[in-house]
Amino acid sequence: MSRTSKDSELARRLSRRNILGVAAGATAATIIGTATAQAAAAQGPAQGPAKGPGHGPNHGHGHGKGKGKPVLPPGRLGIQLYSLRDKISTLGFAPVFAELEKYGYDEIELAGYTQGSAGPITLAQLKRLAKDHGLNPIGSHVGYYDDNNPGAYTFAQNLEKVLDDAQALGLKHIGTASGPFRYGSTVDGWKRAADDFNTYGAAARKRGMKFYQHNHAEEFSFATDKPDVRLYDVLLAETDPDLVYLEMDIYWAYCAQFRFSKRVDGTRAPLDPLKYVLKYPNRYPLFHVKDGVRDEKTRDGYRMTDVGDGDIDYKTFLSKVTSRTHHGRSYHHWQAEHDNPVESLAFARKSSEHLHSLRTGRCGD
Repeated sequence: MSRTSKDSELARRLSRRNILGVAAGATAATIIGTATAQAAAAQGPAQGPAKGPGHGPNHGHGHGKGKGKPVLPPGRLGIQLYSLRDKISTLGFAPVFAELEKYGYDEIELAGYTQGSAGPITLAQLKRLAKDHGLNPIGSHVGYYDDNNPGAYTFAQNLEKVLDDAQALGLKHIGTASGPFRYGSTVDGWKRAADDFNTYGAAARKRGMKFYQHNHAEEFSFATDKPDVRLYDVLLAETDPDLVYLEMDIYWAYCAQFRFSKRVDGTRAPLDPLKYVLKYPNRYPLFHVKDGVRDEKTRDGYRMTDVGDGDIDYKTFLSKVTSRTHHGRSYHHWQAEHDNPVESLAFARKSSEHLHSLRTGRCGD
C-alpha cells in the first residue's frame, strides 16, 4: 500500500504517538511498541521539544508548525537505514518499512541488503517491499576498498557486482561512506583516490546512476605534505563533476568546522559547510541530516543527538539550499540519520515530525 500525499493524511500520520501493529504481525508490533513507549518515557512527552531561546531542544528556533511554507520539500525526506540496523536485524525490513510509512518518510538509503534473524530476502523482494510501503530506495553505502581481500564487496574489489546489485534495486545513486584515504593523506594520495572515484563514477553513469562519497570530519583536514591545502578541496578539484557527486553529512561537516578552521600552524582557515553547497549545488544531490548538541569540551565540538534536539540550525540550512540553488526543492534529497540512537524507531518518528514542522517566515526570516 502506498501513502496518499494529501496534507491531511500526512498530518494524521505524523500526529500518531503510539506505534501500532505492523506487517510482520502482532509479535513484531509488541516489540516495537514496547521499545518506543520506553524511549518516550525516558525522553519525556512526544508533543515536541522543550521551549526556550535559540535553535535546539532548549532553543525553540524554527520549531512548531506555524505559518509559512514548509522548509522540507515534498517527497524528499529519507532515512539512512544504518540508524535502524538494530530493528532490521531482529524484525526485518517489513515492520521497519511499515513504521517509516506511517511516519511520513518518502525515501530510504540502504546500508546493506540483509535482515539478520528475520531471514533471507532477495534484492527483488527488497525493492518490492520498499515500493509497497511508498518508500523510494534512493541510494546505498558500500565500502570503497579492502586491498587485503580480493573478494570484498567494495568498489575497488568488485565494482561490477556492486553496480549489478544497485541496478537490481533501481537505485539512482550508489556511493561510499569511506574516506578517500586509500593512498594516504597527501595531495598526490588524494589525487589517486580521485582517479578511483572517477572510474567508479564513469561505470555508474553508464548504468544511469550517480556515484557519490559521504564525508566524515576528517575529509576536511589538511594534507600531511602540504598543510595549507584542505584535502576536501583536492577531492572537489580532482574529481569530474559529471561523474563524482557528494553526500554532505551536515553534522560531520560542522564537526569539521570546529576542528579544522585553523591550519596546523594556527593560521585561520574558515570552513562553512553551507558555502560549499551553495558554491557547488549540483555536486550535492544527497544530504545526511544529523544533529548535535554543541560541546566544545569534546574532540568534535558536538555530541550527536536526535534530529531536532541539537544546535544545528536545519531550518536555515534547508531553506538556503532549497531556495538558492537551481531546482533546489526537487534536486536534493535529505536523509535523517543518527549513528547510535537510544531507540531507533523513536528517533525516526521524532526526526520526521521535526523536519516536517519547520516553516519559513519565523524568527525574523
